[in-house]
Amino acid sequence: VLRLLEAQLQDQRREHEEEMEALRNQVDLMQEELEKQQQAFLQTLQLSPEVQVELGLQQEITRLTNENLDLKELLEKLEKNERKLVKQLKIYMKKVQEFEASQTVVPVERRQHERNMQVAVQRKEKDFQGMLEYYKEDEPLLIRNLIT
Repeated sequence: VLRLLEAQLQDQRREHEEEMEALRNQVDLMQEELEKQQQAFLQTLQLSPEVQVELGLQQEITRLTNENLDLKELLEKLEKNERKLVKQLKIYMKKVQEFEASQTVVPVERRQHERNMQVAVQRKEKDFQGMLEYYKEDEPLLIRNLIT
């Protein structure tokens, strides 16, 4: 038992030393980066005010350009998603039209019976946004289902 505990302690010590070495390296890299930034800042302070303004403007232009590229990527992604959703909407509209066409063939009594039947449907969790469409005569049933 003692040997097992010693082995575990040595493993933990080794892991701790490796972790400490990685953190020291990270601190060293950060210190080097800080020194570079300080040198750049000191050089900027030694420049004339006009050059400082010009450098500030160049940095702002670079930042805005990067931000624009990010926004363009986001816009392309959203446009692609919109096209996909429009295609899905067209498919679903066609299915609804086919369903409505098939429902006109079904007698009224059968539709009433189908409404009263409860169907267990497995649904994926989705984030729905939008409006709910229903028939006026189904309102009490809809409210009852929402409450339960």
